[in-house]
Amino acid sequence: MTSPTRSRQAATWALLSLAIGSFGIGMTEFVVMGLLPQISADLLPALSATDPDAAIAQSGWLITLYALGVVVGAPTIAASVAKYPRHRVMVALAAALTIGNALTFLLPSFELVAASRFLAGLPHGAYFGIGALVAADVLGPGKRAQGVAFVLTGLTIANVVGVPVGTFLGQQFGWRTAFALVAGIFALATVLIFFSVPAHAGDPGRTLRAELGVFRIGQVWLTLGIGAIGFGGFFAAYSYIASIVTEVAGSPEWAVPLVLIVMGLGMTIGNLVGGRLADIDLRRTILVGLAALVVVQVLLALTSAWIVSLAVFVFAVGFVSSVISPAIQTRLMDVAGDNQSIAAALNHSALNIGNATGAFLGGVVIAAGFGFVAPVWVGALLAASGLVLALVSFAVDARRRTAV
Repeated sequence: MTSPTRSRQAATWALLSLAIGSFGIGMTEFVVMGLLPQISADLLPALSATDPDAAIAQSGWLITLYALGVVVGAPTIAASVAKYPRHRVMVALAAALTIGNALTFLLPSFELVAASRFLAGLPHGAYFGIGALVAADVLGPGKRAQGVAFVLTGLTIANVVGVPVGTFLGQQFGWRTAFALVAGIFALATVLIFFSVPAHAGDPGRTLRAELGVFRIGQVWLTLGIGAIGFGGFFAAYSYIASIVTEVAGSPEWAVPLVLIVMGLGMTIGNLVGGRLADIDLRRTILVGLAALVVVQVLLALTSAWIVSLAVFVFAVGFVSSVISPAIQTRLMDVAGDNQSIAAALNHSALNIGNATGAFLGGVVIAAGFGFVAPVWVGALLAASGLVLALVSFAVDARRRTAV
């Protein structure tokens, strides 16, 4: 008979293994943003020499392609593997993340690195969606949210520690060093998941067609739109933060990791606060949060020439965006009906549509010659658009209740 102490230790190791993988995901998704100048100089040397702003804008496509990989992979992989044992699926997903990031480290040209970023993004959403179910099973009945939170802790810690460290290493030893480190983290997670995550059966009755039935629900589309467009505002600013720090605020390169730490702290605290606020009043958290995101981005754009105010409003942008995140996830689960698994994965698709949109539009305005503050203004407009969608979504709910 297994003792309670050994059972708790086994659960802790299983959750830690999953969290290490989510830490790696946080690094691979966000570390690019602090290394765009180094990446553009290495992979686009000719363009970087003649037009460095355009080179940085083109390098932003790497962010967009990773995000598109998440968008494509999250629903298709999560739906396709629903019937298979989840512990084995998690090992396969962690191994795929290892390979994708190793390719980013190894491949020589911009085009091949871009392809590797798309491939690396494919397992992202399924890892979180299926990992949440495994974590809930590991902790047992009544502790589902705690298990999910533990896994997501790796993602938030990555923004405080992993991304700044990866950015610093990339600045000192070449941007590829950051991705070598990320690939190593995923390799470690793969081994630990294989040995520590207990057997977890899938749902043999679930089919791809049944899972994709979630797309017939209109409120699912509206909620995905809120996340995709509203969070595009956050990513438009975050994607080009390195250039804002060095070119707009005139700070040295070593200040970039420090600003990223400030952003990560804002995101971590915001995530904790947002979960509580969403439990109290989900509707108000989403509406007030999106309105606040518009305001803080306008203030960031107006004061980004001074490093202290830049840091203050970077923290505010990270905080407010992460306050909204749990609320949107909860809203999506509420409107998804019986399709909870794919809904969890779709949330990451929505956020990464925002990632792709924000990075792309930010790059467009930079390439058009509007400067590095322009993406922040784009972000404010996207957040405002997300707020409009949220108002429409809740208005539809109110009309249905009135009709009933």
